[in-house]
Amino acid sequence: MTKKKMSYSEAMGEIEEILQQIENEELDVDDLSEKVKRVSVLIKTCKDKLHKTEEEVEAILKEMDE
Repeated sequence: MTKKKMSYSEAMGEIEEILQQIENEELDVDDLSEKVKRVSVLIKTCKDKLHKTEEEVEAILKEMDE
């Protein structure tokens, strides 16, 4: 089974959902570390997507200047 790549907005939505659960004290202590690990993976995914997008935009702008 192939894993569908998560979009930036999907990752941000999941991060926001987990943060809301933490703020509302909806998470059991046993689940907290698992959710924090998940958020760290999601943040890395978002940072990677932002970095890749920045590189693509810079390449496009460079092509326009040529």
